[in-house]
Amino acid sequence: MNLLNLDRKSIEEMLKSGRLVIAIYGLGYVGLAIATVWLRAGGKVIGVDIDEKKVDKVNSLDLDIGEKVIYNTLLKAIEDGRFYAIIDGVEASRKSNIKIITVPIYLSGDRKPVFNAIIDVSKKIGRGLKRGDIVIVESSVPPYTTRNIVKPVLEESSGLKAEIDFGLAYSPERIYIGRAVKDIEENYPKIVGGIGEKSAEVVKILYEVFVKKGVILLPDTVHAEFEKLIEGVYRDVNIALANEIAEICRNIGLDYDLIRMAANSQPFCHLHKPGVGVGGFCIPLYSYFIINTAKKNRIDPLIIKTARKINENMPEKIVNLVEKMAKEHGLKDFRIAILGVAFRGGIDDTRLSPAVAIIKKLYEKGYRNMAVNDPYVKYCGELENLGLKIERNIGKVLRNADIILITTDHPEYFSLSLRKVYSLSGKDFIIVIDGKHVFKDLSEKPKGIKYIGVGKPAI
Repeated sequence: MNLLNLDRKSIEEMLKSGRLVIAIYGLGYVGLAIATVWLRAGGKVIGVDIDEKKVDKVNSLDLDIGEKVIYNTLLKAIEDGRFYAIIDGVEASRKSNIKIITVPIYLSGDRKPVFNAIIDVSKKIGRGLKRGDIVIVESSVPPYTTRNIVKPVLEESSGLKAEIDFGLAYSPERIYIGRAVKDIEENYPKIVGGIGEKSAEVVKILYEVFVKKGVILLPDTVHAEFEKLIEGVYRDVNIALANEIAEICRNIGLDYDLIRMAANSQPFCHLHKPGVGVGGFCIPLYSYFIINTAKKNRIDPLIIKTARKINENMPEKIVNLVEKMAKEHGLKDFRIAILGVAFRGGIDDTRLSPAVAIIKKLYEKGYRNMAVNDPYVKYCGELENLGLKIERNIGKVLRNADIILITTDHPEYFSLSLRKVYSLSGKDFIIVIDGKHVFKDLSEKPKGIKYIGVGKPAI
């Protein structure tokens, strides 16, 4: 079949009736969420990953998936024969009509994008590509990636021409870990940019089948790639602003939370929450994608670079605060309890986590008496290399702690009170450094606690 030549009604009917096969390249959290929405729309899905162990786990559903809808959808689809995973990307391309790329773009040591994974996937897709097929890039990528990297590789590997023989478009995932399916289907419009008008229109029709907020069609793939990155850069810059204002507030004895609440009552002000840094495999990379693109075009993106530097320096500032508070209160050979390893609350993702960076910096400075808790993260290789294991029992971590450092805003931590933390420590005096503003009621603070937060003065 040639999707480029079909009308809207035919494309919609083919998807809903299960006559379209979609190959998803990359079976991480994002890839599985994308597979889920296409299955729910009626399609058949082939999952592809180079990690054979991951493929086996997907096929047996030996997965720790937070979203029940993903697990339940995959389970039923496997039982119905509508979903399976393989490592052969060429075979998946031959057997599918639509190919979706979700593999990540990494940064090198000098913070330049590394395209190896997406080039490899594009070669495999090209070797199985047929006339009338559609390729959609959903990975977050630097501008011009679809046009200047993916397109030439597909054309060379297949002998076909984009927009003439096959469709090619860029449509970024726009999800929040923990609610990905709802984000795709209900919460946000889909952004689409095609390599040409025919590609854009077919992809728009496909997404309109299951995206309730509709599709925003941009002029080309480059506009769509840039738009996705700017969503993250906006947050990076505003979190950096929040961190800088919070530091000023703490040093002059003001409460940032109160100021933020009052300031945000004005509709043109949207101050973000401060914290211990910005982690995850999204925002930190997006800023560098834009920085590198700007530099290639002889533009110096001062605000974006400064924001990235502020957020990258936050772990060091938290470590300095630990040392400052310990010195002020005469603590020596002290024990540190660290609450949180994930980069964000409610998830088990430790990629580029500021919490991990803080722990590593403390270790490098000679602090070995540390205990770490996280209710979601079961294993972190970077901490294991330091001889640190993650303890699930928070009572064990807090016992005998002199300094308690909160580095992740897990929901479980918000149920803690300063009085309970003080009691569990078993100490006469402790220092609590609240990097995520989990303690809201400070009025009942025991006398034996010295409390300080990001954006909050010591009390």
